[in-house]
Amino acid sequence: MPQSLVSNRVHVIFSTRERRPWIAAELQQRLWTYIIAIGKNKDVPILAIGGMEDHVHVLLALPASMPLAKAVQMIKANSSRFMRQNVRGFEWQKGYGAFGVGASAMDATVRYLRNQKRHHVKRDFKAEFLEFVKRYGVEYDPKYIFD
Repeated sequence: MPQSLVSNRVHVIFSTRERRPWIAAELQQRLWTYIIAIGKNKDVPILAIGGMEDHVHVLLALPASMPLAKAVQMIKANSSRFMRQNVRGFEWQKGYGAFGVGASAMDATVRYLRNQKRHHVKRDFKAEFLEFVKRYGVEYDPKYIFD
């Protein structure tokens, strides 16, 4: 086959350092727009984005030639620069969660990302993240998951 055809849609979740509420509501749309621009500039399409004061959800289309870790590092590093211009001492948490999204789950995932405020009325970031980890069968050490 002369070309690589892929469908690598990944729901990436990452938090602010110590889950501090550094992404104020009035800053969120600017940050989402900035992250979308990062993806566009680096050929990593951002399909949807959302989040809260302490974390971000990004649905991206991972290119065939790019490792996931590189895509996430690129998004976090560049968005960190933007955030430091607006929030003194800003940092992202070191790790992230990444979960594959099939074609049949796209619409539901996009709705979920865009309606974060409604979802977080019932549960905080930690409970939400643990739900994803368990649903996708990802093994983890409870001592280190929220460092």
